[in-house]
Formats: sequence, C-alpha cells, structure tokens
Amino acid sequence: MGADHCRGHHPHWHTTYTRNIVTEIPEHLLKRSQERREAASGGASSSSGDSTPATTSSAPAVAKSAAPVVASAPAPKPDPSYVVAAKSRKKIPFWAMATLSLLPLWAFMYMLALKPQEKVVEGPLAIGATVYGTCAGCHGAEGQGGAGRVFAGGEVLKTFPKIEDMLNFVYTGSQAYASQNFKLYGNPNREGGAHAPLSYNGNPMPMQGEKAGGGLTEAQILGVVCHERYVISGADPTSEQWKSEYETWCSPQSEIFLALENGTTSFDTIEKDFAMLPTPPHAIGTTPRESSK
Repeated sequence: MGADHCRGHHPHWHTTYTRNIVTEIPEHLLKRSQERREAASGGASSSSGDSTPATTSSAPAVAKSAAPVVASAPAPKPDPSYVVAAKSRKKIPFWAMATLSLLPLWAFMYMLALKPQEKVVEGPLAIGATVYGTCAGCHGAEGQGGAGRVFAGGEVLKTFPKIEDMLNFVYTGSQAYASQNFKLYGNPNREGGAHAPLSYNGNPMPMQGEKAGGGLTEAQILGVVCHERYVISGADPTSEQWKSEYETWCSPQSEIFLALENGTTSFDTIEKDFAMLPTPPHAIGTTPRESSK
C-alpha cells in the first residue's frame, strides 16, 4: 500500500527513477539476460524449425512426381534434294526486278504486233461508207434490199456496168427519168432484164445531187457509188475487169475524186477536164440522159 500510495502520488518521480535504473544496468548483465532468453526459447524454435523444413522439403517431391515425362524430340529429317537446291539457288538481284516488271507490257506489245492490222479505208471508199448510212434504210445495211432494190451479189454491176451512168442516175434520181419519159436506165441489155424508172414497188429513187434538189456534193456521190460497187456489190479492184475503173475513180489516189473535193471539176465538165487520163471518163451530167455506149 505504501508503495502504491507513493506511486499514486508521485508519478513523475517513479518515471524518473525507473529510467535511471535502466540506464545504470551494466552491459554484461544485459547480454547475459539476452542469452538466457535465447536459450529458453531455443527448444521451441528448433522444434518449429524441424517441422518447417519437413513441410517444404516435401513440396518439391510432389511437384517432381506431378511433372509429365517429356519424350525427347526426334531428329529432323534432312531436306529433299529439290528443297536443298532451292535454298542454295542464287536469288534474283534487285536491279533485275525492274526489267522483270516490264515483261507483261512486253508480252502485250508482242501480241499486238502479231495481231493482223485492220485495213485502213481512205479516199472515196471512206466517205462512201459514211454516206451509205442514209441509203441503208431502203437498200439494207448489207445491200440486201428492202424498200429499195438489192445491191448485193453484183446486182449494181449488172445494172450499171459503167460507173458514169450510175453517177448520173444517183445524182438526178428516178423521178426525173420518169418525168422525161425515159423507159429504161442503166444497161439496156442487163442480165435478168433492164430496169425501168419506178418499176420497183413504185418507189422512186430520190435525187441526191445539189442541182437536182438533193443534199450531197459530187465528191460524196462518187464516194457512195464506189462503196456500193466495190464493198456492197463485190467488184474486185484487182481484177482485169474493174482495176482500171477503181484506179481512175475510187482509189485513194484518184485525181478525179481529189478534183471534185477541191471543186476544180464537176459532173458537167469531168470528161473534158480529164481527157488526158489513160482511161478518159465519159460524160456524167446533172440531168437524165441515155446510157453510155
């Protein structure tokens, strides 16, 4: 009680006293006290230490038994000879890639060179092919006929063996022939019979020349007549029968055609203007007339 009473009434003194006692304990006594505590707790530590390693030592054993047995991988088979050759083959140098990239273009140009070139139509035949589009409505695109007479299969050549007679008829039209009481036009000795104006379905052949009231120039009329004779009706420009006519009238180098285009000649003067040709033309005219002899 006395001590408790003293501690109760003098807390500051007790604290100071205790601190003084702790600081005055010799070092060797503290060390000895620590060794005894360690000796007293050594048994428990060793026993717990013995059990812990036993537990940890069993973990690897479990892991080892649970791990699958991995078989050793077989040795890889050697590459076949063609694979070895491919791997050892020299690669294409990068500078050659540009040349190889042009091979498709070269092949395309080579194929174009092998393709037959389409024949270029020039001169009277070129103009005639365009003008004939207005004639196809009556005579057919291939000259097979319709509202107008058949042109294909040499029919034009039978009616007009001379190109000058055909040029006159196309320029003036069949109605002008009928109005001037012409009984026939073209070849009077035509195979299969001569043709009379307005004798085919009663349909007149319209006039085409400008002086007759049509809309074609004389160069255009020559062009369409050449087209009808050599393309539609089938005259052969290389044959003995038609070669001279073709070169004089229908070839791209025809002097008559060029003069008609330039306006230096006309259907009314053509026989005088080109009388010097190897095969001089007959008169054409711009009004109905008898066939040439």
